[in-house]
Amino acid sequence: MSTFYEEVGGLETFRTIVGRFYEGVATDEVLRPLYPEEDLGPAEERFLLFLVQYWGGPTTYSDTRGHPRLRMRHAPFAVTPEAKEHWLTHFRAGLDAADLTPEQDAQFWDYVTHAAQFMVNSFDEPPAAG
Repeated sequence: MSTFYEEVGGLETFRTIVGRFYEGVATDEVLRPLYPEEDLGPAEERFLLFLVQYWGGPTTYSDTRGHPRLRMRHAPFAVTPEAKEHWLTHFRAGLDAADLTPEQDAQFWDYVTHAAQFMVNSFDEPPAAG
């Protein structure tokens, strides 16, 4: 029995999705400020490893970082409904860059839309840049 991770093409497919996602984040006026590091590479690697593990690939994420605890890890950041929409826009671009079947795409998209909604932790608008 194969995993979703294997069915969609393994690590290279996930690299494509996450790479395209972070290309969008890098220039996004809403999301980029949520990443305090100048280099997005470490965040990209963590997200890649998380998704790989979630979908049945190697457990490197938990082996190195412990339980994902997504809401706790994101609690210091104001994840607003607007940020969620920007996040989904870039994730959609990532999925569009991958060679998934319509069924695989729908399954992945269903997960990320629910996960994105779950991560919203603030309904306050951030202060306007001045």
